[in-house]
Amino acid sequence: MSQRVRRVIVLITAAVIALLSSGQPALAHGFTSTVYAHITAGGDGGPDGGLIRTKLELEYDLFVVSAADYEDDDPLFQTGNAAFEDGDTAAQAAALNAHAKSAVAYVTKRFTVSSGGGEACTAKQAGDFTIGRREGVPYANLLLDWTCPAGGDDREVRGGLFPDSETYVKGTKTIVDYKIDGRSGSAALDAEHPSFSMGQAWYERFWEFFRLGAEHLLTGIDHILFLLALIAGSRRLREIVLAATSFTLAHSVTFMLAALGLVDVPASVVEPVIALSIAVVAGWYLWRVWRHGDHATDLDLNDVAGRGHFGLDRAGWTRLGVVFCFGLVHGLGFAGALGIDEAWSWTLLWSLLVFNVGIEAVQLGIIAVIFPLLAVLRRRAPRTGLWATGAISAGVAAMGLVWFVQRVFGL
Repeated sequence: MSQRVRRVIVLITAAVIALLSSGQPALAHGFTSTVYAHITAGGDGGPDGGLIRTKLELEYDLFVVSAADYEDDDPLFQTGNAAFEDGDTAAQAAALNAHAKSAVAYVTKRFTVSSGGGEACTAKQAGDFTIGRREGVPYANLLLDWTCPAGGDDREVRGGLFPDSETYVKGTKTIVDYKIDGRSGSAALDAEHPSFSMGQAWYERFWEFFRLGAEHLLTGIDHILFLLALIAGSRRLREIVLAATSFTLAHSVTFMLAALGLVDVPASVVEPVIALSIAVVAGWYLWRVWRHGDHATDLDLNDVAGRGHFGLDRAGWTRLGVVFCFGLVHGLGFAGALGIDEAWSWTLLWSLLVFNVGIEAVQLGIIAVIFPLLAVLRRRAPRTGLWATGAISAGVAAMGLVWFVQRVFGL
């Protein structure tokens, strides 16, 4: 292969990786926020309808800025922001309670409940604001009682808090779990799917989480690059299948442990390790190219014998173990993307597992498209295939190291 062709391959690969990575912040998922809504029956709301209670959990600093801005309440911003900067939980709650009218008005204009007949339920604050924590940041807790007119129990919930139009966040997810009228379930709301009905079938609710998982992987550039590094460094189809399976099992374990409230690792630890894992997996293949040159993709057939039925040599098994360990950390990253840091209901846990299935479906789809093309290139033009995969791995490794430094030093 000529020097010119090699140079073109490297330049094209670098351009693709740069394009994928452009505009991406140090944290892989950007500035997003997650709202949590817990819905239960609240008793008798009178002869015309029932009472529904919602407990909303909202990221405190974002809530203060948004409510103060859109309700034109500058004193709320001044006192609320000062309390946030001081880390004073009591002062944070006091700021919201002193300006409860603005805070509640902001929420009830963007989070609504309506009866089965489509008529709006009316909300009333129940108790004072309190402050909790999720993912190491303060969250405001707001209790609302909704009085609904008669119209059946097929109620609709609509969530539009912190919309993209406010420009403070890239996107907001609202995770809802409910147990009311003999029904229980969960739902995931976002800008494209802002509402759901409590009367919807279970498979409709699960589809929302499947879609959310698929979208999460497609918009999470760090996980895409990790997968590209795995594909580029895999010598045979069995290697990428086993690596993907190992990665799946590992991040499913930590995802479930986080969802059950058994594991809670701060994002300040998880995010740098995820970035480092990208660089390590990509660098592993570069190291093989440096040591073995044109034979970097060869299996050690003598070493394969006696190592089971998977057809892996010592290098393959070692790589599989490394991928599994990094998969454990990526599972915490997936959990962190939904703000999971405490035990939830089993119903919601099943929904979150469907979220995981959505991630895997996209992952397998990417492998099914890219790896056969790579295999054909390696077979018909081995040197070109080696340069192409080497260029991909070099670009991914460089991006992983850049993210690692950014996340460690908060750049």
